[in-house]
Amino acid sequence: MTQAAVSELEERVPGRRWTVRLDAAGRGSAAVRISCSRPACAEQRLPSAAAGRAAAIAHLKAHLRAAPAPRAGAYCACKLEGCNTHIPDTGWHTRAEPWRCGGPVVLAVITDREGRWWQAMECCSRCAAATPGAKTAATSQPPSPQTTSRSAPTATGTGTSGPQFSDHQAATGTAVPAPRSAAARRPPQQAKIAQRVIPHNLRPTALRDELIELGDLFRTYQQRTEPDLALLADLHERKARAFIAWADASGILSLRVEAVRAEQAAAAARLQHEQRTGRTSSGPGQAGTGPAGSEPISSTEAAGSGPTVGRLLTVRTQWDHARSVLAHVADHSPLPGPEARLLTLMLTLRTAHTGTGNLVGQDLTALGLTDPEDLVEKLTGCGWLTLPGTAGDLLASRPENPTPITVPSLAPHEDTAAPFTFGKKMRPKLSGWAQKVISDKKLRKAKATAGTRLLALTLATQTDASGILGPGGQGIALNTLTTWVPVDSGELQHLIDQLTAADWLTDATLTDALLTGQLTERVLPLTCPLQA
Repeated sequence: MTQAAVSELEERVPGRRWTVRLDAAGRGSAAVRISCSRPACAEQRLPSAAAGRAAAIAHLKAHLRAAPAPRAGAYCACKLEGCNTHIPDTGWHTRAEPWRCGGPVVLAVITDREGRWWQAMECCSRCAAATPGAKTAATSQPPSPQTTSRSAPTATGTGTSGPQFSDHQAATGTAVPAPRSAAARRPPQQAKIAQRVIPHNLRPTALRDELIELGDLFRTYQQRTEPDLALLADLHERKARAFIAWADASGILSLRVEAVRAEQAAAAARLQHEQRTGRTSSGPGQAGTGPAGSEPISSTEAAGSGPTVGRLLTVRTQWDHARSVLAHVADHSPLPGPEARLLTLMLTLRTAHTGTGNLVGQDLTALGLTDPEDLVEKLTGCGWLTLPGTAGDLLASRPENPTPITVPSLAPHEDTAAPFTFGKKMRPKLSGWAQKVISDKKLRKAKATAGTRLLALTLATQTDASGILGPGGQGIALNTLTTWVPVDSGELQHLIDQLTAADWLTDATLTDALLTGQLTERVLPLTCPLQA
């Protein structure tokens, strides 16, 4: 690098960046707090997430209005943070050509999908365009020709020009060219598939035409109001074949990885289609089967007479594993009561494969526990749970800094068999399913207790394909139910009433020996049907 380029890099200023966050204000409350990374901004507290989100957006907009224009000589803020775009690849998936920053400096705004944080940063227009979801709020003014000519570097390396965002330009000492008209800057239409640009000179031509057509078909599918899983599986299979041919023609190894992902997506879509229709590729009208090792699908589902349900857990082996975890916790819960049982269940699902996992405070506050800190202290006190710090530290932890937890009884040992037979890919599916049940919108709105959420989890695993409770739809024996949900019959009736009010359970009848009823159609996707 020339002395002029080194001097130019040293004189450029780092890009600005600030973040506005929305977090829960405390346990057992709907209040939220707004924090801003700028030192002068005080923390705000609002009564609800909706009010907090509106205030956070208003706060960010106020910063954008008050902030000076993007500085033409600034480094990309994302480059300073070491983003994936600027970090050079060194493995088998090396990019075909190095990343070059370029274009005027802009003030870009990005946010996460859940609406929990908003971030503004100074970066070049190319980095803004490459950042998913980024929107440009302001653009720096290009230097005038007079300024550019006065500040152009000399052959001896003295003097600096305006902003030079291209690494190649910085190395050679050339200045950023004067901006062209909008019509001249507009790039030609580029054909894309899976966020990849299809080269205009790709050969054979038939392959390029196939990739372009597939890209159009995927975009058309995304506009559909109703899913067609059979069509989606066909598209992914075509994509896998086309990407393998593209990899052979171009030598880009990452295309083969994309082809494998497409094959996996096709298999998953095909399986979901079979579960919804009760048929497999063996032919219409035949009872379907799950993947290797799973039980046959019931005749009701195969005949298509029951409701068509796209379940979160899609195959019978997953349903059986979910029941095995609930049964294990019922037999090995270290503390009595429904609150301790629910907390033990969720921690077991987080650590089931290796005995270790990560947890944040929001994971505990979402369970509806009366005093989560006390329960965690009791679990650590009896040795069932191990933490690197205190229960208070765990409750205060946030997603960007989760707390590692250990359940020693679930850690694998050479001399004892593991309590569960599923692998590491199955564990997050089961944990996600349980989290979906206990965080059901209507349960949260009704401020359902931990016992009610535990009962919802239990009932979701004790129905037939249409949601009727019990094996064969005959109801659940009361002594069996209280083994899984440790409450007396009087309190059980209260939990059932809460589930009925939350549109979870209907036609429920509790007798001295049996609970009968049916889960509502709304929650059927969360069920794990019993074998007929």
